[in-house]
Amino acid sequence: MTIFTGNANPALAEAVASHLHMSLGNIQVFEFTNENIFVKIDESVRENDVFIVQPFTTPVHRSIMELLVMIDAARRASAGRITAVIPYYAYGRTDKKDQPRVPITARLIADMITVAGADRLLTVDLHAGQIQGFFHIPVDELTAMYILADYFRKKRIPDRVVVSTDIGNAKRARNFAELINAPLAIVEKRRTGNADQTEVLNLIGDVRGKTAILVDDEIDTAGSMCQAVTVVMDNGATGVYAACVHAVLSGPAVERLRESPILELVTTDTIPIPPEKHLKNMKILSVAPMLAETMWRIHSGTSVGAMFDANKQDVLDNN
Repeated sequence: MTIFTGNANPALAEAVASHLHMSLGNIQVFEFTNENIFVKIDESVRENDVFIVQPFTTPVHRSIMELLVMIDAARRASAGRITAVIPYYAYGRTDKKDQPRVPITARLIADMITVAGADRLLTVDLHAGQIQGFFHIPVDELTAMYILADYFRKKRIPDRVVVSTDIGNAKRARNFAELINAPLAIVEKRRTGNADQTEVLNLIGDVRGKTAILVDDEIDTAGSMCQAVTVVMDNGATGVYAACVHAVLSGPAVERLRESPILELVTTDTIPIPPEKHLKNMKILSVAPMLAETMWRIHSGTSVGAMFDANKQDVLDNN
């Protein structure tokens, strides 16, 4: 078993390797002055079970290209099996044609990963579950919602209600609400045009006199999240927490969140968060133990699903 990483999130890859009591494989991954990506594997991987940890983080296009070149290098070095470990899958929102003459980029990226030579994909909380079907190779989609739910369960917040930031996220939020034994409310909204702007329409459910926990798979510009915070506060919530798996935090996100009355923002390390984007009320939980155990189960040929059944039962039993 060999673990490599590019430049997208080496700290996460190091943490994964540490949990497996391993060192990262020796590999050179850098960009020439002409912006061409160069990769050289500095150890034998012949017939090895190779895992390449590379979320699609900023700069996204460079992260994607690094992964593709690393996969090709491992394939040409006669690796036995190559698993692309992509904790954050960018372009997840372009999973369908919702307008005339637009691409399905999530499918294009899937094809590129497959053609490069990956034998398997391991990812965390895809924005749209149907992206799994874009691949012709096995896909293991993990969820960090158990990690987030366990954190909030231990906080024992009284009179809590889980709020989905939109209808499309309602199933994920409903499952989260079940895990922490709380009712569910949903913010109804619609997206206007191709800009990162939304218009809130309504709140479905009751938050009056309760502490709201807003749940989403990712926070990008934080527009939807901050609008949802305003809606639940206007409808009588006494306080607001926010939880997401992927903290993209692009554009005005950090400024918006700093000005928001959110008591605490809880997220994970699928995406590296630079110091300038850290907030005083931010809590970052690690997905490294989950990734490490899953990678070991893939390597050893044991059930991945059984691990999540056990995690869910642990959270429910401790409510």
